[in-house]
Amino acid sequence: MNLLRGIASSLLLVLNTVTACIPLFLMGAVRPLLPQRGRERLRRRMDGVIDFWVGNNRRVFRALDLTRLRVQWQEHGPGPGAGPAAVPTDSAPALSKARWYLVISNHQSWTDIVIIQNLLWGHIPPVKFFTKRQLIWVPLLGVAMWLLDFPYVRRMSREQIAADPELAEIDREATRRACRRFRDHPTTVLNFLEGTRFTPAKHAAQQARFQHLLNPKIGGLAYVIDELGDKLDRLLDLSIVYRGEVPTFWQLMQGRCPAVEVLVACRPLPPELRAPAGPETRREQIATWIEKLWTDKDRLFSVQYLSIIN
Repeated sequence: MNLLRGIASSLLLVLNTVTACIPLFLMGAVRPLLPQRGRERLRRRMDGVIDFWVGNNRRVFRALDLTRLRVQWQEHGPGPGAGPAAVPTDSAPALSKARWYLVISNHQSWTDIVIIQNLLWGHIPPVKFFTKRQLIWVPLLGVAMWLLDFPYVRRMSREQIAADPELAEIDREATRRACRRFRDHPTTVLNFLEGTRFTPAKHAAQQARFQHLLNPKIGGLAYVIDELGDKLDRLLDLSIVYRGEVPTFWQLMQGRCPAVEVLVACRPLPPELRAPAGPETRREQIATWIEKLWTDKDRLFSVQYLSIIN
């Protein structure tokens, strides 16, 4: 039964992807021929293809009962740091597809992206995220993400950057260029701060400061805030926990992920991050802020989600 469900859901996903890519590729071929204002309008229409694709995927997930998504929303009021938090509820706060948002989350599996897209669909603009440059070769999806201005990065090691510092500038400029395009119309930027999927081996090798999380990396986040800080409405801080083992994408498509628990903390961006600042000052501000958020998230896993994780 699981195998049949996996085949059916995969075929429907492929069909949905082909259906979405046909108009997307046609618009992408026409876009360079248009004047600047026309290209901006077409980019908004191309973003609508993401909504079409994610909406159909949601219907497949529900029709085949692939998993149960259980979401709680928590609104943080204005104030220093994270601000006081309201009691979590089942109802989403006032969000809008006409505003800009920054999304961060813990990262355990490629299924995280599917869960986040399904959860936030209809609430905010389409989600765009940093992705490895090698993924541009993935059939259909690689070119689609490139046309949609997803920031492609090389993910180089410290040793590679030390040997050739100009390599870091390539990723930096690619991210900033994408974020400048995001200023033209409401966009949601997703950043997995851990930089890679959590595994016990990575956690041990990194000597992580947190029990359930890898140490956060703030480089990409700093670029996003530098370019979009005055536009961002708020931060959506997601904590994702899978019941049972963390599933692979194929296991999710077979319906072998019984449930996913997600807490979405809606937080204001600290005022100091919207004010002009030099690169070093900005990185210090972001590092202090994220360290507090990551400490709170780790505590959440340890206390409220302990029974689920175990």
